[in-house]
This record gives sequence, C-alpha cells and structure tokens, in this order.
Amino acid sequence: HDLPLISLLTNPSLLYSRSMVLSKPCPIPQQRGLYAWFFKDIPPSVPVEGCITNGDNTLLYLGISPKDENSTQNLRKRIITHYRHNAEGSTLRLTLGTLLTKQSGLPLRRVGSGKRMTFTHLGEQWLDIWMNENAFVCWVEHPTPWEIEKEIIKSICLPLNIQDNSHHPFSDKLSTLRKNAKQLARQQSIANEDDQQRRM
Repeated sequence: HDLPLISLLTNPSLLYSRSMVLSKPCPIPQQRGLYAWFFKDIPPSVPVEGCITNGDNTLLYLGISPKDENSTQNLRKRIITHYRHNAEGSTLRLTLGTLLTKQSGLPLRRVGSGKRMTFTHLGEQWLDIWMNENAFVCWVEHPTPWEIEKEIIKSICLPLNIQDNSHHPFSDKLSTLRKNAKQLARQQSIANEDDQQRRM
C-alpha cells in the first residue's frame, strides 16, 4: 500500500546535495516524513550488493522524522542535523565518521565535559566536506512515518541502518564498529577543542 511512497524514495527525480539543503530558503518542508540517503563514494567495507542505485549514487540509509507522535522534530530539522551538526546528534554522522576514520585520521573522541562524543571540530569539518561531495538526500512527506518505517526497511537493502535491520548481514558488523569506536573514545582523554581550533 505504500509502494508509490517507496518509489519516491528509491527513484527520486532529484537528489539534494548538502549545499542545496543549507541554502536559503531551505527546500525541505517542515513536515513529518521519511528521507533516504544516497552516496557517491561508498565508505570502506560497506557491502552494496542488492542496493538500489540512482545514477552514480547508491541508497544506503533510510530515516524518519519525527520518531513518534510526541516529538517536535520534522524533515527539515532532522536532515539539517545530519548535514551540519555532529556525531552526538546524528546517528548517520556517527556511522559515516566511524567507517571513514582511517581516511580522515580523526576518530571519535570525548569532548566538552566528556559526556558527549564527536569527531572533534576537525573531524566533523572533514565529514562536512566528505558529505558535501558524496551524500545526497531525498524525502517524502507522511503524517505517521514511524508506522511504516519497519516495513520499508525490511523491503529494501539498507546497509547503514541498524534498527529493525537485523536481517541485513552488515547491521551486526556496523553495530560492533560503532560500539568499538565509543569504547576507544572512552579510553582516550577528553579532546581539547581549543588546541584543535588553533591548529586550523
């Protein structure tokens, strides 16, 4: 029953880049719905067999906003968070930064008081640039996206989704990679962001 909806996500007429999303006025509606992420360069070790492609880009991740009836999130807020904020607030950034640590040389670290974990200013900026070149998004409005999310995740191949995606062989591996990154961050000292700023 949600087939037209799925095809709008899997076969979008337009994929939006980071610069398009962050332009003014923002093209994303302040509505509820689902969004899909396509990637030009595939992060290391991510299996793409069975994945949907759109031109040069491969669909790897699906998200919804809000998560439930009580949340005040919407598509615009959530997608901007993924493009602009940090690994603490974005599971997608946490995943990408973890998979790309060897390339960036900037692993997950504890920051601030030590409760939050990000890739530090430098790492998050590196990720911004990477996403600018490689991460593209499309979306579809839906009044209750949490009601159909599971069904859609089960029906398409999405290697970067973990929740409700245990049927995908990569989800366990990705979960372990993220846990290990957090474990390593806990063992390191808290990153001094001031030093990082000065080095730039």
